[in-house]
Formats: sequence, C-alpha cells, structure tokens
Amino acid sequence: MWSIWATGMVTGLGLIVAIGAQNAFVLRQGLRREHIGVVVAICIISDALLIFGGTAGIGVLVSSFPVVLEILRWGGAAYLTWWGIRSLISAAKPSVLEAQAPRAKGTVVLTTLALTFLNPHVYLDTVVLLGSLANQYGPDTRWIFAAGAVVGSLAWFTALGYGARALSGVLNRPRTWQIVDLLIGVVMLFLAVRLILG
Repeated sequence: MWSIWATGMVTGLGLIVAIGAQNAFVLRQGLRREHIGVVVAICIISDALLIFGGTAGIGVLVSSFPVVLEILRWGGAAYLTWWGIRSLISAAKPSVLEAQAPRAKGTVVLTTLALTFLNPHVYLDTVVLLGSLANQYGPDTRWIFAAGAVVGSLAWFTALGYGARALSGVLNRPRTWQIVDLLIGVVMLFLAVRLILG
C-alpha cells in the first residue's frame, strides 16, 4: 500500500517540478513575499481537485471532448504571451523586490487561477495522465495513488513558495530580479509557442 502511495507521490512530483508558468509565478511571488500563502494554497487545492477529479473519471470526459483542450490551448497561449512580454518589460527596468508596488490580493488570486486553469497541460498531466495511472490500481487503491500525488504537490508548492521567500533577502538585488524576470519571460513565451505548435 505504501509503495502505491510513494509511486503516486513520485509521479506527481515528476509532472509538476518542471518549470512552467505556474511554478514561475509561485517563485516570483515567494521572492516578492507577497500573498504567498494564498498562492501556495490555490495551487495545492487546484492540483488536489484535478488529481481527484481525474481519478474519479473526469479524464475520460476531457479526452472525449478535445474542443475543450483546444480552447484552453489558445486561451493559455494568449495569456502566457501576455505574461511573458510583461516579464520582459519588467526585466528591462530592474529594481529591488521591495521597490515594486504590491499587487492586490484579488489580482494575485486571479493570476494564480488563470495560470493554473488556462494551461491545457495541467489537464493532460493531472486529470488525464495521473487519473489514468491511478485507475490502473483498481477501484480501492487508486485513491492511495492519488493521495500520494496530492502530497507531492503539497510538498512541492510549499517548498517552492516558502523556499523562495526564505531566500528573498539574499536575492533582493536589482540584477537578480532582472535575471528572474528575464527567465520567467523566456519560459512563458517558450511555453506559449509550445502550446501554439501543439
């Protein structure tokens, strides 16, 4: 039973650890020390809902209606392009982290939700892939696999958000923030191109 849980955790971590739009945003908010608890909570709860939804069989529904993923693909590409350009503009005008005006909690919440749910890869990874893998364990033990994947998500987003927050004092230099914004911008634009190309 523990091996199924551990397999779920490792598989979940393997899918979410890669730097993507959501991870880049969590890192950015952690560095800014801005609403990080809310951001981390939204990411963990969203992943849990998607993983459990996929385990319950929503993955079959999503794969049956590819038009949904197509709409998410184009919406996500547009949003990632906008976010990437915004980050590159910010990189052109570096400043220390505290020098930037704080963003309203509502704006941060909406951005976190958009970066989570407008990304079609989140549905492919958490709903379809993790849901399919979980269901291979049968009706009873599939939930153990899913719980392991959720714990992996909890550990990752907590470490990423609060780890960045812990290092924000060390990283509070204009040059460092310029590099972070540049990397985020490049990653966002790269992911947007990948979404457009399919």
